Amino acid sequence: MSSQIFRSASRAARSFLSSASKNSRFYSEGRAAAAAAAVSLSGKAPLIVSAYGRTGSANAQQWISGALVIPMAAYMLQEQEARAAELERTFIAIKPDGVQRGLISEIISRFERKGFKLVAVKIVIPSKDFAQKHYHDLSERPFFNGLCDFLSSGPVLAMVWEGEGVIKYGRKLIGATDPQKSEPGTIRGDLAVGVGRSSTARNIIHGSDGPETAKDEIKLWFKPEELVNYTSNAEKWIYGNN
Repeated sequence: MSSQIFRSASRAARSFLSSASKNSRFYSEGRAAAAAAAVSLSGKAPLIVSAYGRTGSANAQQWISGALVIPMAAYMLQEQEARAAELERTFIAIKPDGVQRGLISEIISRFERKGFKLVAVKIVIPSKDFAQKHYHDLSERPFFNGLCDFLSSGPVLAMVWEGEGVIKYGRKLIGATDPQKSEPGTIRGDLAVGVGRSSTARNIIHGSDGPETAKDEIKLWFKPEELVNYTSNAEKWIYGNN
């Protein structure tokens, strides 16, 4: 396919999509078909069309026929990337007390049930130096050493979650810093008591408190290649793209 044909077909695809209702079955089927076509850009479009035609409707088969298939797939991927750019990412860590108490699945399930998407996860035992980097903004506080000692005292489950409003609402899911002041229904309110050498040590979980903090903490705990970009099957039901 020449570049001129590709550009022409891409413009046609874009024009077609802009006039289609995103709530229609036609749009939904076309989106699924184009996403399927995107898995192969090596001249196998007729096979993809044929395979989809056996399970899809006649409208969808006609919609992706001919030279539109690959350009449409590329355009759909661009649309998905633009959508991903709108979603926030936040850093969440289950502290050593949460890991040792067997609360990993409980905490993860709360974020999943809300509709947020896990895009990075690993379990590590931070060094004292690393903990000091994580809590650098609290270095002048009297409980700084206690925080760092506790964070480096055992395994930590480090995570990155993605979703609309995940930074602000993630903090609501977690609850107040002091578990004694956390509302019932929050992670700390339900699962933590708030004992230890400082009121902020054994509170099970940490979450970024703002966009800049989230960016810095994700960069500290994860390499770029450890962050995964993908579209969850549930997103169309969460964000209304079905």
